[in-house]
Amino acid sequence: MVLSPHSLPYAKLALQSLFDNCVEDFHLSLITDSREDAVLLSNELAELQTIERAARRGTEVYAASDLLDAELERFAKHKNIRSFRLGHPCWRKITDPLLLSADKDEMIVLDPDLYFPNRFSFETTPDAGVFLMWQRPSCLLPDEVVRRAIDAKIALAHHTDIGVAQWRMPVDLEWLDWLIGKIGSSELPRSMHVESIVWAALAMHLGGGHLDPKKWVCWHRTQYKRVLVKLGVQGASILKLEPFSEMKCFHAGGQAKWWLPGAQDSGILKCGGDLTARSEFRTYQELMPHEYYSLQRRRHLLRKLGYYSLFGG
Repeated sequence: MVLSPHSLPYAKLALQSLFDNCVEDFHLSLITDSREDAVLLSNELAELQTIERAARRGTEVYAASDLLDAELERFAKHKNIRSFRLGHPCWRKITDPLLLSADKDEMIVLDPDLYFPNRFSFETTPDAGVFLMWQRPSCLLPDEVVRRAIDAKIALAHHTDIGVAQWRMPVDLEWLDWLIGKIGSSELPRSMHVESIVWAALAMHLGGGHLDPKKWVCWHRTQYKRVLVKLGVQGASILKLEPFSEMKCFHAGGQAKWWLPGAQDSGILKCGGDLTARSEFRTYQELMPHEYYSLQRRRHLLRKLGYYSLFGG
């Protein structure tokens, strides 16, 4: 998990629910920007773990600089990957697990705005391919980077959400370096969303599938929810609409992440069900160029009509 202390108001709930409800042993690595941030996060972890949990789970906190030697060794021949690692901190969700893992290691990459409301187990990570969450809209942007990928004939998976990603070492670094070069390398805009484009390309290149969207749920800001927000309805009340008792994991994307503490205080998040059984995955579908261009035309029209000014982007 790539984590800044600024995200702790909601990230603490992600970590606490992970420790409380995951039935499996795991080693958790937190990756942050500076040594000062690493000390703050280490202190938070110490408060979350009981002796019983600590016996079954390993934890480690790394500042970005702690991995420089590993970067120089593993990415020595891959200048585009090294440049990518220096971009937006979210991009390190792709690069840094590769520095902390050995061949055949399972890598489960988590966003800090998740919540695990029930006892659960992760799905079995495939020997080849990558599992990603599913979301109804497309979060592939910035537009110019998506168009570069399309112009380079790079296939992109549709409906990918990057709250959770599961894959294994080894990873084809030559191909990843080529991909980053094709979409802009050091010229990439420093936008967190670029990460989603890389995951979408990895999905089509490696195969795999979407995690069951009924169990691994990405918050969807529907028109109804946009109206509720506009009317001033409290975020915790809006989250009551979500079927938490049926979920392994909830990805509180966008503004919903800031509603999690209030929802926790009101008691609607903690369900206590047993969702340890494995669930099915959904095959990736390619986002075809004509679909993407049609979606962009629709967004452009809505922007001209003032929809996003009224209800948010």
